[in-house]
Amino acid sequence: MFKKEIPPAPKSKLKSSVQRGIRQSILETYPLLARHIEEIIPKKASLEQMKLPDRAALYILDGEPLFWEHDDFEPLLPHLKLVHRFPEAFPSIRIDRGAIRFVLSGATLMAPGLTSPGGRLPAPRDVPEGGEGADEEGRWSRELKKGEPVVVMAEGKVEACAVGVLVEGTAEIKEKGKGPVMEECHYLGDGLWMLSTD
Repeated sequence: MFKKEIPPAPKSKLKSSVQRGIRQSILETYPLLARHIEEIIPKKASLEQMKLPDRAALYILDGEPLFWEHDDFEPLLPHLKLVHRFPEAFPSIRIDRGAIRFVLSGATLMAPGLTSPGGRLPAPRDVPEGGEGADEEGRWSRELKKGEPVVVMAEGKVEACAVGVLVEGTAEIKEKGKGPVMEECHYLGDGLWMLSTD
């Protein structure tokens, strides 16, 4: 999605009512961010929006990129710099070593990169009502559905390498073992990662 370099664009301040709506949307989509929301977007903060090419927008606070959205996706998606600050707050999957170079070149993420021995998909387990999160091995506690935002970790690496929206649920990915998983995403080194927000 952001394969090409993105030229910096003017930023516009958002009305407080719009900011409240964005905060609410973030808390509904990413409930585990609730404990960090005041650090991410304080109530008195002055959130800014930068229009990006191809009907996308980036939300910025004090020069820090936080979330981005695209007309084709329903949820706000976290910028990788935010994911690196709060990795435990986002649903995640893991690709094997062989898939890393493809993801970092903007290719479509395919199921074999997740179902091979180095890959990892959620391992549902008994959790208290409304509880979710990752276990000690980083497996998410529930199956993820088609259209849900997800962070892509990489075998042998500490930091997330991509974020996007699932085109298949994780249960279907395990069952089929082939086909696309995530088509358009934001990844390390892409135009959004390199964009200057100052």
